Amino acid sequence: MFYYNDPTFFLLIPAFLLALYAQFKVKSTFAKYSEVNSNCGLPGARVGRELLDSAGLKNIPVEKTEGELTDHYDPRDKTLHLSSQVYGSPSVAALGVVAHEVGHALQDAKAYVPLAFRNNLVPVANLGSQLAIPLFFLGLIAGFPMFMDLGIIAFSLAVVFQVITLPVEFNASSRAIKILSGGRYLTAEELPMARAVLNAAALTYVAATAMAVLNLVRLLALRGRRD
Repeated sequence: MFYYNDPTFFLLIPAFLLALYAQFKVKSTFAKYSEVNSNCGLPGARVGRELLDSAGLKNIPVEKTEGELTDHYDPRDKTLHLSSQVYGSPSVAALGVVAHEVGHALQDAKAYVPLAFRNNLVPVANLGSQLAIPLFFLGLIAGFPMFMDLGIIAFSLAVVFQVITLPVEFNASSRAIKILSGGRYLTAEELPMARAVLNAAALTYVAATAMAVLNLVRLLALRGRRD
């Protein structure tokens, strides 16, 4: 986001520092428990397949995707996408990530309301995030308060998307721990390791939400100075 000689920019510093810490935490925690092989010894793709099948979701394929920690469940094509470091790995970290993404598939299958709301909000939130700053910046520089207000409204949609993402991710992690706790895949000693990986990942969403909220506060503060 643009900035200049403006004290409101310092509102973003706490969220920026939290985002840096979250990225460090998720990478370091995943790397740590990627070195610990699960007691079951099954690769992530196999565990994902078995968890989906046991939930009656045999129609959902498990596919390898490019990139680092790009694992996700796509509700549009009903596919579980696993990164190479998770797809073939039997590590505790990999199984935690797999179970989390299966948790999203379960949410989709059971019409979990926050997920459905977030999915419907995606196109509007994407458009809002693209238009918000140009509109606000144009209004601020050219002295058009209406454009600033439109920018704030558009950015608010992106903030709502970030906020609704939190319960979706927390719920998926809760489901992950539950389906892994039967002892078939992770032992009682391994579960806290998987939980640590999921908690670190959740922190990145908390940081993103904090950044979005503080950016909105900053826009409102800048708008107030124009009155």
